[in-house]
Order: sequence, then structure tokens, then C-alpha cells
Amino acid sequence: MLVAFSVAPSGGSADASVHDAVAAAVEVVRASGLPNHTDAMFTTIEGEWDEVFDVVRRATQAVGEYGSRVSLVLKADIRPGYSGELTGKVERLEQALGDRRSS
Repeated sequence: MLVAFSVAPSGGSADASVHDAVAAAVEVVRASGLPNHTDAMFTTIEGEWDEVFDVVRRATQAVGEYGSRVSLVLKADIRPGYSGELTGKVERLEQALGDRRSS
């Protein structure tokens, strides 16, 4: 499965930036050893249900250290029997775009 998530603290000090909190979450994700990708809006993780949601839980807890509340947004693609989709989906998209350009 793929899970894209965004997690951010709220209820911190007025001058606080969220980059330190997000860095703490991404550190948890990267230390997990699961395939992952972080962009400007989400971090996506690939793995089995229990392992992915354990990482999301721990990343959320890490962000909780930076505020009195935490906002978590999730999107999941649950497709049993498939792996390598973190990059596979993008590769198929790029192939389709290339096919359209050469038509």
C-alpha cells in the first residue's frame, strides 16, 4: 500500500515555523527503512498496512512535541499484491506522457 500523509503541529508559539516539526516527522519516516518520498505537500510511504501506519503514528507523535494539537491528513492506495508502486506509478505516467508526445 501507499500512504501519503501530511502532519503539522498547531497550538505552538505565535512565531513558530513548522519546518522543525516536519523535519522530526520525516526523520521518523526515513529511519523506518520503508520506501518513501517527500515533496512540498506530502510524504508518501510504501509498505504493508501495519508497518506503514506504525510509521505514521510515530511521525505524528514526533510532531506532537511541537504543539498542543496535531493536524494529520492521509490518503491511501491499498492494492494487495503490488509493490514498487512508489516509483512504478510515476514511471508509467512518464511513459504515457512520452507516448502522447510522440503521437
